This record gives sequence, C-alpha cells and structure tokens, in this order.
Amino acid sequence: MRTSQPSSPVSGVYAAMATPRIHNLIEADAAALFDYLDRIVAAGVDGVVLFGSTGEFVHFSASERMRVLMLAAKRCRVPLLVNVSHSALQGALDLAENAIEANVAGVLLMPPYFYRYNEEQIFEFYRQFIAAVDGRTPVYLYNIPQFTNPISPALANRLLTSGSFAGIKDSSGDWRMFEALQALHTKTPFRLLVGSDSLYARARPLGADGIVSGIAAALPELFVSLERALRENKADLTRQLAGRVDEFAGWLEEFPGTVAIKQAAVFRGWKLDHWAVPCDEHTAGVLQAFQGWLRDWLPQVLSECAP
Repeated sequence: MRTSQPSSPVSGVYAAMATPRIHNLIEADAAALFDYLDRIVAAGVDGVVLFGSTGEFVHFSASERMRVLMLAAKRCRVPLLVNVSHSALQGALDLAENAIEANVAGVLLMPPYFYRYNEEQIFEFYRQFIAAVDGRTPVYLYNIPQFTNPISPALANRLLTSGSFAGIKDSSGDWRMFEALQALHTKTPFRLLVGSDSLYARARPLGADGIVSGIAAALPELFVSLERALRENKADLTRQLAGRVDEFAGWLEEFPGTVAIKQAAVFRGWKLDHWAVPCDEHTAGVLQAFQGWLRDWLPQVLSECAP
C-alpha cells in the first residue's frame, strides 16, 4: 500500500457537521450550510467534518455530496475532512476524486456498509481504495460498528501498520478498542481520533490526538472549552465540562439518529429543523421535555465555556 500521510496533523476538536436540508427535498440547503459553518468555525474548532454520520450522508446522493463539498470547501476557513464512505468501492472512489479536487485536508472511509463482509474482504476493499487514491490525500479509517461492518483491533493493526493510512476515527465507544489503538499508537505513527463524545476527556490524556464530535455540531463551545481545559491540565474544569458532555449525551439515546443534536442546533437559531423519519406521538413528548431542559441548561453551559 502507498503512504497516506497528512500534510498537517489533525488534532484537537473537529465538529462533525449536520447537513441542513431543503424542506421536502433530499437536497442540502447551501445558504443555510454557509451560515451554520461560519458559526461553528467562529466558536474556535480546529476543523470540521462533512457528511459523516452526524451529517446523515446516507440520505444524500453521491452527486449531491460532491456538489455541497465543493461549495463548502471554498467557504471553510479551517481544515475540512469529508466522509467518502459508500456501499461500493467505485462509489467511494468517485467521492474521493471529488474530495481531492476540492483540496480537503483528508477523507474518512468506513468499511463498505449494509451487506456483511469478512476481514479479508474489508482489507481488500481498503487496499484497492488506497492504490487508486495513490497518496493524493490523507485517508483515515472510520470505525462505526453500530451502523456498518466493524474494524476489529486486529484489522486496524494490519491496516495502520501498513503506513498507508493517516489515522483512524474510532466511533465504537468501546474502551477496549481505544486501549488497543492507544497501544498501537505508541509504536506506530498515525492520528488517533476519538468519535465518542463521552470518552474524550478520558482518552485525550492517554494519547488521543483529537475528537470528531457530533455534539460539537450543536455545542462547539463546549468541546473547545473542554479541549482547552485538558491542554492546560485544569482538572476541576475538565471534570465539570466532561459532566456537561455526559448530561447532553444522556439525551442522545432518547431519539433516533441525530435528532437531539439537530434540535439543539435549531434552539440556537441554525436551520436544521428537519427529520429523516416522521416523529411519533411519544417521541414528540420526549422532544418537548428535551427542549424544556435545554432552555435552562444551555445558557448555563455557554456561560461556563466563556473564555
């Protein structure tokens, strides 16, 4: 495999952006995205990720993902990573070519999803992808076994020690997986990115290079402040802010997908008021309770995150 090293190391807080959508269409709202992107960047994040799981990439066609990336890349003022995952190798390669043209900071790639594949098949998928990309952009493994085929510790070791990958974003939420990656990280150069919000305060001091955060898509200030507290070894403030992350994360399981994140963004005036699936009566009641909680909770958190 060819080497795929980042031109500048990815570290710190990367917000996993949600994707504003035009009402009743599977089409991104570019104007709303620009305003939203500006607000996220102004909060001080180190970078952003487009069309990841929080960005609900599965709802958009490959051509729409390409169109929006080209627009966002011209607007963005921080490093931009893009998820090029697809159910087919050629689909992922088409998206990667678009990302290379947009001059992004790197691409994220899940194993092929929906159908089940064994580790040899997944390895070959990545081998052929790397061969085709040929070192023209950094490639990051994207492990999110909740929604697709998993990258096991053994497969991660095999891929990362090849020197072909810039790093891995692990969204498994499995501490044993992090420990396996952290042990490998001490011996092999790659960027270790956490994809689980609740694990970050624990993982960062043990060697994680950064986080790709879904919660930062609605509350970038919280993770920017948490990152600052971690870097400055402010233990009390770190515990306080990590507790705030856990409080918000507790609501995520109450809703399907990214509903809680998007509703928090809507509360802040960002145009993300769309659902992939209609809201049932019970969920509507839970959502009302969440909105009431957020009304009191959010101002307190933002005041705690003030520089």
